[in-house]
This record gives sequence, C-alpha cells and structure tokens, in this order.
Amino acid sequence: MNRPHPRHVVGNWRNSDLPFLEKLALVAKNNAIKLKNRSDCCGNHGEPGC
Repeated sequence: MNRPHPRHVVGNWRNSDLPFLEKLALVAKNNAIKLKNRSDCCGNHGEPGC
C-alpha cells in the first residue's frame, strides 16, 4: 500500500472531534500498528495517525 499523503494525515488530525490527549493516544496506537506490521498504513482510515 502507498504512503498516505501528508494532506490526509493533517486532515485526519484536524477533522477529529476527540480531545487532544485522545488524539495523541490514537497517533501512538496507530503508529505502533504500522511499526508492528511494517506497513505504511494502520488500516484505521480517518483516524489521527493514519
């Protein structure tokens, strides 16, 4: 799978209605999934960090 465009990453962050700390937690979780699977996408499209 191709890497997400930076515009989509920023859009996912801005469009999320979650509180700041929950956004940070999702970014950490989604990046951990990407590292574990050695992929460019965590599979949670539309969430911060994906």
